Amino acid sequence: MPKINFILKDGETKTVDAENGLSLMEVAVKNGIEAIEGACGGSLACATCHVYVHPDWWSKCLSEGEDEITEEEEDMLDLGFDIRKQSRLCCQIMVSDDLDGLTVAMPGTKVEW
Repeated sequence: MPKINFILKDGETKTVDAENGLSLMEVAVKNGIEAIEGACGGSLACATCHVYVHPDWWSKCLSEGEDEITEEEEDMLDLGFDIRKQSRLCCQIMVSDDLDGLTVAMPGTKVEW
């Protein structure tokens, strides 16, 4: 089972087990990551699951065969807080064994990526 590292707003890192096939948003909600609301349930209709993906993991978090995020995700991110180059909606990141060790940070976190 992959382990995912969530860097919280206070700088603490919470590492959780993630079930393959779930979205990263579902994993966050199931594990009590309060900064991830997921208000739309993963239907790409809000930006309440916005995270920063560590640059080392960026390409592994893209859909197979893609080299950038979708236009729909970009449009939703425009509604988010403190958007950065590494911003993603975690409802669009599907957990697989390839993401074991993935590190993401919550918006407002002072990470220097």
